[in-house]
Amino acid sequence: MMALLIRIFFLLALLSYPLHSFAAQGMSLKLVQPVLTDNKEGMMNSPQGIACDDTGLFIVADSGNGRLLSYTYKNDIVSFVSEMKVPQLPYPARVQLNSKGDIFVFDGKLRRIAHLNPQGAFQGYLEPQALPSAAPIAIRNFTIDRQDNFYLLDILSERVLVLDPTGKFLKQIAFPANHGSFSDLAINRNNDIYLLDSTNAMVFVAPKDANAFSPLTKSLREDMNFPVSISIDSGGKIFLVDQNGGGIVVLGQNGAFLTRMLSMGWKPGFLYYPSQICINGKGNVFVADRDNNRAQIFELSR
Repeated sequence: MMALLIRIFFLLALLSYPLHSFAAQGMSLKLVQPVLTDNKEGMMNSPQGIACDDTGLFIVADSGNGRLLSYTYKNDIVSFVSEMKVPQLPYPARVQLNSKGDIFVFDGKLRRIAHLNPQGAFQGYLEPQALPSAAPIAIRNFTIDRQDNFYLLDILSERVLVLDPTGKFLKQIAFPANHGSFSDLAINRNNDIYLLDSTNAMVFVAPKDANAFSPLTKSLREDMNFPVSISIDSGGKIFLVDQNGGGIVVLGQNGAFLTRMLSMGWKPGFLYYPSQICINGKGNVFVADRDNNRAQIFELSR
């Protein structure tokens, strides 16, 4: 009975979105394959993070099992590569790859960023160096640009910290004055910085070399419930993962709403509290479908 009531609740929630939120707008996601297991049929447990590259490699943070799982997706075939489980990474939550294939993982329990080599061997933690002050740091999320610089979302001192590939301080940008709760950040090819405000369903931007953030959008609450992840494709389109609404919202470079794709559910091709998204240069979209205990691969058609 309880399961039936939950399904009815989510159906009503989805129907509350305006019809234009689900308009195709010339863009759609086609399911390729859900991925639920390792090579020994061991099931994923609440995967929260996912990273990918243009070769077809993708890495899943299998958070509940305290491990990373790597796969390749080539010629329409998904192949398991390896399991990476290190004691210094008890609860992997978010994953990013740099240009050399090194793996950087934010641990949700330690609140630290671990560095693994491409084979999964632990190399140490990212330690910010030469900071301008002794202000405390609480990392919520991070990303890496094409030059391998780090961008840390520091929610305690309310700033974005920019570090070089060795961890040395480059600059910091304070959060905007009026904001809710920031959950994620992203960098486009021009190194413009985008901040995702989950509570207000807004995106802020600081262009390259700018010293402040400004709103890119107004509140997008009509089109999504609680976005938690932001990613930008090679063409500059902005993809937002609506965790509580089980969908993906796409914005243009100017922040204009383009479309909403997918919906909440348990079947393949549906999402249930998704967490992180990664888009590679081939138009493959990888989603950490957290509460469905799986990753899903989609092809983006325009």
